Amino acid sequence: MADAYIVEALRTPGGRARKGGLVDVHPADLGATVLNALAERSGIDPASVEDVIVGCVTQGGEQAFAFGRNLVLASKLPDSVPAVTIDRQCGSSQQALHFAAQAIMSGTQDIVIAAGSESMTRVPMNSNWQLHRASGVGTGPWSQAIQNRYGVAEFSQFHGAQAIANKYGFSREEMDAFAIDSHRKAAAAIDSGAFRDEIVAVHTPDGHVFDTDDGVRRGGTMEQMAQVKTLEEGGTITAANASQMTDGASGVLVVSEAALKRYNLTPLARIANLTVTAGDPVIMLEEPIPATRKALERSGMKLDDIDLFEVNEAFAAIPMAWLKAIGADPAKLNVNGGAIALGHPLGASGTKLMATLVHALKARGKRYGLQTMCEGGGIANVTIIEAL
Repeated sequence: MADAYIVEALRTPGGRARKGGLVDVHPADLGATVLNALAERSGIDPASVEDVIVGCVTQGGEQAFAFGRNLVLASKLPDSVPAVTIDRQCGSSQQALHFAAQAIMSGTQDIVIAAGSESMTRVPMNSNWQLHRASGVGTGPWSQAIQNRYGVAEFSQFHGAQAIANKYGFSREEMDAFAIDSHRKAAAAIDSGAFRDEIVAVHTPDGHVFDTDDGVRRGGTMEQMAQVKTLEEGGTITAANASQMTDGASGVLVVSEAALKRYNLTPLARIANLTVTAGDPVIMLEEPIPATRKALERSGMKLDDIDLFEVNEAFAAIPMAWLKAIGADPAKLNVNGGAIALGHPLGASGTKLMATLVHALKARGKRYGLQTMCEGGGIANVTIIEAL
């Protein structure tokens, strides 16, 4: 099977939803900024891009009507470049990367962009499937057959996160401490310039240049964390030990060996393994654990072979449970902070984490990185890359 290579991996800064630096930017323009930067920094002919695969979770409002195609139309790519939008919940753009890599590995295409864009300000989370409540038409995404099978009226990531915290015995204090550490690492990464090569500045309609993640809180204390209300009465999950709602976009340029030679490109990484698994849709967010085990088994690699891990911090309980079950070295996990500090722009988070992982490996002179994230419906993607 042919190899697939990552030539560029970029992201916008994360802007806090409803009050951050990207609230006035249309999500198609946000994604177009990344598409333009991928073409410009790699030096490829934009017309050579054979497909753009875009992850987006809340496909409604400004993120409706062939949203992926709208990113292309808003960009400097010619209108001869096709695009498609996919939804694998929080893993949407990680799955976009998998589809792009599979196209390259199969020999079907030579140059594909995997991307994601999500404005949680302009298209609020869940707004696309809650329309039936306002219209009075239909009953929502979960049919009676689904409700009968699983004994729930709807699937909730919040209930899932609390169930995982309970299952693994994590206290509120332990999760708050994990969250504070995420902010600490993110602040250190910003101060050291660790994100310099992965970030694409966004020119906002008011003339400002937005170039730094604006959700990182410095100097937080356990006392401050303790003041935040829990999401469920009697629970331990809070907004402070969960990911931030965020606006952002990201993308990865994936090419074949033939394209490397044809365009004289220098790869950042080779994609070493693509895995996706599914399990319990009720607890929902635990699936990265078996998915990681399967990825390591299929790749013939051992845990110690992996130099860095990116496990999405949808809630502190998720990477904490992953660490406990997998037995990975905490020092290798989310070394530049995670979604608790840097935000979780839903469909854009997959390629966002990949941009961070690729550049973190390069900066440290390390070889292998593994990325995984929990996804709605009890699904998880795992991607293993080899830095070059």
